[in-house]
Amino acid sequence: MKKIVYILLLFFPFLGNAQNGYEITINLKNSKDTLAYLTYYQFDKTLIKDTCTTIKNGKIIFKGKAKLDKGIYSLVSQQKTIYFDFFVDDTNQRLEFNTDSSQNIISNLQAVNSPQHNAFFDYIRKINQEGTEFQIAKQNLNIKVVSDSLKILEKQKEFELKILDLEEDFVAKNNGTYIADVINIKMEKILKNVPTASNGRPDSLAVFNYYKNNYWKNINFKDDAICRNPFFHGKLKKYFEQVVYTHPDSLIVEVDKMIGKTVPNSLLYKLLLSHFTYTYESSKIMGFDKVFVHMSDKYFKTGKAAGVYQDETTVQRIIKRADKLKPITVGSIAPDISMIDISNGSRLKQLGFENVKTSEEVTKLYYANQAELSKMYVKLHDVKADYTILIFWDVDCGHCQKEIPVLKEVYDELLKEKKDVKVYSVYTLYDSEKYKKYIAEHNLNFINLYDGAHINNIVEKYDVYSTPVIYILDKNKKIKAKRIGVDQIKKIISFIEKENK
Repeated sequence: MKKIVYILLLFFPFLGNAQNGYEITINLKNSKDTLAYLTYYQFDKTLIKDTCTTIKNGKIIFKGKAKLDKGIYSLVSQQKTIYFDFFVDDTNQRLEFNTDSSQNIISNLQAVNSPQHNAFFDYIRKINQEGTEFQIAKQNLNIKVVSDSLKILEKQKEFELKILDLEEDFVAKNNGTYIADVINIKMEKILKNVPTASNGRPDSLAVFNYYKNNYWKNINFKDDAICRNPFFHGKLKKYFEQVVYTHPDSLIVEVDKMIGKTVPNSLLYKLLLSHFTYTYESSKIMGFDKVFVHMSDKYFKTGKAAGVYQDETTVQRIIKRADKLKPITVGSIAPDISMIDISNGSRLKQLGFENVKTSEEVTKLYYANQAELSKMYVKLHDVKADYTILIFWDVDCGHCQKEIPVLKEVYDELLKEKKDVKVYSVYTLYDSEKYKKYIAEHNLNFINLYDGAHINNIVEKYDVYSTPVIYILDKNKKIKAKRIGVDQIKKIISFIEKENK
């Protein structure tokens, strides 16, 4: 069986009185399936609700004693492809419709005793027809010059406005129904009559403000059913990735605002908490870990995230991870560390620090030589410079062996440009001879250090779980950038300079 593709998924409520349990009957002519699945959407997942293994002459029946949750459901073939989608609300749990698997399902799909939903199928057919006409129009345009591309853009805009008109019309005529709520979630809120800006061009700012201000219009966050459809999760991602100003502080405001619209401890509340926590913990965008820390402080530490995860150890892991990241978020003052200048490496080796195997041995050696060691330390916060490049690296790390020579080139260029910058370079292991040899061979004119006395836990303090790790600090040792590549250093310093003017 070929997978059936639609421009828009189909939804079918059935009018009727509230009854106990549910019963969904599908008369699927020319079907060769011996089993079928009833699935439903929930946020970013599709889950199986029921299975029919007694199909006779294409008649499929799903039946249960408990009512179905309001949401969008799908009839799925035994080949795991979607035939079509339909919806169930709180009072309509009995549904029947007829169609033919050997033909275009939309063209012959009929709901039993439901004029409202047959009208909806007409709406779907109009959407499909508009899509077909748009594709034909695109094919008939031979792109040879720029003006041809502009014509396609015009056709695209015309198509989008026609779709918007159809959606708005359907929502207006079916106001108050779940299907109207779903189409409203899908619908793009576009400003149709764009005003002219002072430069004579269309006012793009007015277009954006309208779009953002109306993005969630008439969407009820107190109803869990808004996440049981194929559109909500995508709409949510788009909002936070393309609409909201992508700065951690702005994201935090928007996250709290959205969670605040939900019912505490509801399904949607828990799904949003889980989504935002994972999204900003795993984000590769610099600085977004600040949002993750906020989630931990405001919701997990206070007990407001109870029930989000079945395993309590997950909650504790999140809190522990956030607490580790909190002191090193962008904008925080970098934790101070005291490292040994590599010129003292031979002396530490004589004292036995490179051969210790237990924390007890380290403690004993440290206190026995504390006075001498105190003269060897170089504190991060004692480094005087407008910019401090803090790097953690390992001589034997392949990536470090590529990045460190490039860092030296970048550093020398910055010095030639009269930038007040220093490199606080930390070797993450303890072989002082190997470290000194590498420094000499590559003429590293950094502040070359290592934790020879084992008094700093840099893995915990600076989240150094791989190397190299680079931070940029300003003259007050505030973290301005973290976990960046060497190729980004000059651009970031230039940005900081512009920011300070």
